[in-house]
Amino acid sequence: MNTKLKFNNASRSKFFATTRKRVDEYFQDSENSRNANSYMWLKVVFFLGIFFTLYGLIISNIFTVWVMLPLTALLGMFSAFVGFNICHDAIHGSLSSNKGVNKAFGYLFNLLGASPYVWSITHNVVHHTYTNIAGHDEDIEIAPGLIRLSEEEPANKIQRYQHFYAFPLYGLASLSWVFRKDYKKFFQPKVGQTVSKHPKKEYFNLFFHKGIYYFLFIILPLLVLNITWWQFIIGFLVLQVTQGLTMGLVFQLAHVVEGTDFPLPDSSGNMEEAWAEHQMRTTANFSSSCPIAAFFLGGLNRQIEHHLFPKVCHIHYAKIGEIVKQTAHEFNLPYIESPTFFAALKSHYRVLKKFSVQAATL
Repeated sequence: MNTKLKFNNASRSKFFATTRKRVDEYFQDSENSRNANSYMWLKVVFFLGIFFTLYGLIISNIFTVWVMLPLTALLGMFSAFVGFNICHDAIHGSLSSNKGVNKAFGYLFNLLGASPYVWSITHNVVHHTYTNIAGHDEDIEIAPGLIRLSEEEPANKIQRYQHFYAFPLYGLASLSWVFRKDYKKFFQPKVGQTVSKHPKKEYFNLFFHKGIYYFLFIILPLLVLNITWWQFIIGFLVLQVTQGLTMGLVFQLAHVVEGTDFPLPDSSGNMEEAWAEHQMRTTANFSSSCPIAAFFLGGLNRQIEHHLFPKVCHIHYAKIGEIVKQTAHEFNLPYIESPTFFAALKSHYRVLKKFSVQAATL
């Protein structure tokens, strides 16, 4: 899609101006920083500590394969948690007020098999700007031709089963990141409406850091662990699938549940609403009042607040969420949320089922 997309009076959104003013007042009155507080830094220590401990225990070669396998599954999950809680905020520039600190913690993304540079383009710029707009937001293009999530996407017969095979496909998200997605996005001419012109150093960074990941998670285990090649493949797949499934489920529940929209621009590329109103119709929360979800998911269960205020550390989302919700109601805008993770999961399943039924009529 080559038409330049424009939101309607995006800079004049009374809803967002009011919300931003109230959030600013909250931080001024509470004298809290928008960045990480002491509790957030404890979370950083916790998740990194578990991540490196699990990797160290596995690579130590002191355990049997039956012990290493569940440790590997845990490592996959905590890889996702490190991404949720640390890298996501760091790459958005919200973890710290110091750019160097954010950059340093953002580099940890490489240890999860993904490029922080590519992510900053595909997620920070494209997804956050053109959320749920087909042809612009490539984050909703999970498996083109296999999974259909909006009316605008072409249907085919295989999609009649998508509510069954979608979840296993989500488990391949990390594997795709490690070997395919970053390279594809980096070298394609455009990502969304962003032309892919990269600094020369980023060509080196992409291959150098991928090489480090391949060494740490493929070559080194094969060199030091007392396992067969097929046992390694099983372990590597367990790592990738647990990481991918954890990431895939959380990200899908933020934008593909009942009530979220997939609006399209008109023939001139104009969106009907302002950007902030668009975010309220395309983004959803889940488990907002659950402290366990808040701790492990790094604010990704509160995507409404994140999309409106990506430069605010997720540790503050619960407080500013009260402001956003109240203001949304005042402006007659939706505030889409599911009370629990499983309620959101069921809602996502029903969306998949809805479009599988349409495909079955072909």
